[in-house]
Amino acid sequence: MNYKFLLILLLTLLGACKSYEVTENSKKIINKESFVSKGFTLVYDDTLFKDKIIKKKLDNRSYFIFQKNLKKNTTVKITNILNNKSIIAKVDIVSSYPLFNNSVISARIANEIDLDVKEPYIEIFEILDNSTFIAGKAKTFDEEKNVANKAPIQNISINNLNESNEDKSKEINKDKMKKFNYNIKVADFYFKDTAFDMVKKIKAISSIKNIKVDKLSKTQYRVFLGPFKNINSLQKAFNDISILEFENIEIIRND
Repeated sequence: MNYKFLLILLLTLLGACKSYEVTENSKKIINKESFVSKGFTLVYDDTLFKDKIIKKKLDNRSYFIFQKNLKKNTTVKITNILNNKSIIAKVDIVSSYPLFNNSVISARIANEIDLDVKEPYIEIFEILDNSTFIAGKAKTFDEEKNVANKAPIQNISINNLNESNEDKSKEINKDKMKKFNYNIKVADFYFKDTAFDMVKKIKAISSIKNIKVDKLSKTQYRVFLGPFKNINSLQKAFNDISILEFENIEIIRND
């Protein structure tokens, strides 16, 4: 009897150990995907706060941003999509801002990436804590933050590449001569009929009319609005479609 009892106890312990190991291994293979957002940012100015467009102030000397989808102190890579310049920043406390914008950034960040305030199109890429990229950039960010805190705010200026001097304009004009041209992607579908059914649905429940379907491949049909040739018409259309609460609405530049 004692032998049978010991055998049962041993099998139970082994089973428990095996279960524990599977659980631990399962945790290791779960990979969270980084949050990515492409869109138009707002460059912070005190008038935005005074006019109640945003509810909280942002230090214009800092490397911090407002981004409502990310937690405070999340490390992000901010890229100016028009010139591919990027910088590491962190998310500040949560603050509301217009639905059309994907963030609010400090004047210092805008200056560092040579942001054109007439076309402030950026990508926000979340750098995960377990990323190999984060270790090398953490020290760099802290050094930049210390410099920013000591620098006088009057030395920060927003670069508008359309107003650069003549010599500088000659060097960058090839890229900047591209006209403002954007689409609003509503969704991608596997079947053509499903895409056109979505178009009918949007027209039936809203006043939006300029909806189109683009065949990207044999198995990908994109429902979109556009093209838009200025930021005002783009913003109005974006706000109109956002009321319908579709997920993953994107603003895409037509190169």
